[in-house]
Amino acid sequence: MEIERESGERGSISWRANVTNDQDAKKLEADDKLLMKEPAWKRFLAHVGPGFMVSLAYLDPGNLETDLQAGANHRYELLWVILIGLIFALIIQSLAANLGVVTGRHLAEICKSEYPKFVKIFLWLLAELAVIAADIPEVIGTAFAFNILFHIPVWVGVLITGSSTLLLLGLQKYGVRKLEFLISMLVFVMAACFFGELSIVKPPAKEVMKGLFVPRLTGAGATGDAIALLGALVMPHNLFLHSALVLSRKTPASVRGIKDGCRFFLYESGFALFVALLINIAVVSVSGTACYSPTISQEDAGKCADLSLDTSSFLLRNVLGKSSAIVYGVALLASGQSSTITGTYAGQYIMQGFLDIRMRKWLRNLMTRTIAIAPSLIVSIIGGSKGAGRLIIIASMILSFELPFALIPLLKFSSSSSKMGPHKNSIYIIVFSWVLGLLIIGINMYFLSTSFVGWLIHNGLPKYANVLVGAAVFPFMLVYIVAVVYLTIRKDSVVTFVADSSLAAPLDVDAEKATSISDCGGDDAGAGDDDDAPMPYREDLADIPLPR
Repeated sequence: MEIERESGERGSISWRANVTNDQDAKKLEADDKLLMKEPAWKRFLAHVGPGFMVSLAYLDPGNLETDLQAGANHRYELLWVILIGLIFALIIQSLAANLGVVTGRHLAEICKSEYPKFVKIFLWLLAELAVIAADIPEVIGTAFAFNILFHIPVWVGVLITGSSTLLLLGLQKYGVRKLEFLISMLVFVMAACFFGELSIVKPPAKEVMKGLFVPRLTGAGATGDAIALLGALVMPHNLFLHSALVLSRKTPASVRGIKDGCRFFLYESGFALFVALLINIAVVSVSGTACYSPTISQEDAGKCADLSLDTSSFLLRNVLGKSSAIVYGVALLASGQSSTITGTYAGQYIMQGFLDIRMRKWLRNLMTRTIAIAPSLIVSIIGGSKGAGRLIIIASMILSFELPFALIPLLKFSSSSSKMGPHKNSIYIIVFSWVLGLLIIGINMYFLSTSFVGWLIHNGLPKYANVLVGAAVFPFMLVYIVAVVYLTIRKDSVVTFVADSSLAAPLDVDAEKATSISDCGGDDAGAGDDDDAPMPYREDLADIPLPR
């Protein structure tokens, strides 16, 4: 089987899987039937991997930093942000997986074929910036880990971090499954520690439940911390990554196989993100309970006033005693390194998809890491640990503002008949995802405008300086709003789903009967026909270091 790219007169691009001869067709049909005869649990295990790889990004140092500060500053008040953020993350990650399964292409590739040249370059630059912004907390978190373990300056740790991930990627050839298992276990060591501490400090269950289900934004900086939490949870580069990772799995070509693949990826993502939700809740609750404890020492109270990754090991003292700093440092190191690997692969697929350029993983990591190290190094030298900690929050907020430029294309593509055919989103998923997505985008815009205007009013600069700053910044804000509106209202012009009455399900499926997020197809989408056109298996993306 080969993948053939077809271009029309108007630049419309589609992907069609062509069987070169009858022998290939019979072999493909036999392979699919053999796969579909396997027990459901075996077919599920064959799809396990992408969701867990993506979920590592929800346990990275950026998440830990924002969780710790949210608990220290607002106790349990912002837990609802984590709940909504991870529910929304589950939806959009599943949509990204569905997009890859149905189209045989990942999000960056579809963006390249859909948008005009200047728009796709703009989206590519923003996607690369998102990878760099996501890499900054991982660089700083790893540097903090080196500082805790070996008592070296943070800026020296930043330099060491540049080579540590390259070493980790190089070790993959000696056993990827063992390496990923080791990293995951080290990350969950810290999770176990926070759960153990949670059982000791015993936060009031009523207050925790209230924080989870009663939205509040009271207190100084609550809006900024909430946006930072969302930025750390819902990462734009994860959408590109998940839509590519699913292409490394041999999903059967039949309608049932595609529906099963979408469902299996949803189950896996749901379980992985549920674990991530529990860990994030535990971190916030421990931080909120310990920092507001009436028996807290004066020294620890001072740390809570400006809590950061490098000063948080005292939160685990009840569980680990004097060794809390060592275990915390090792787990923080593992968290930074494991999430860096996901960022490296996301950057690789973004560059391959938008520019059709493939780079060696070590070279791609070196380039991204060098760019991410520059601001981290400068801030850590000038501002020390406190400055580096603040940079993590800034990076998370940048990710939150970048979200529309990956989210809006994903929502439009996954809801489009021209992209997904009968496998497009159901009307319920369309409404819910768009409402929640536009709400998050609106909050970001409101916070951006009000924060900037407030800074102009209270910064103490001369009036002429404020005028110059406003004249320079407001056009960028206007461009941001115009870009979001453009992506939202622009009609899709490129067809990637090829309908053929003899090969595929028809496109004229009623929207009410179209796909749900869990099965990637409606009740009438190819019912009774398990021999649809084969979806392309991407051998160029099949070298993902995940357990098969």
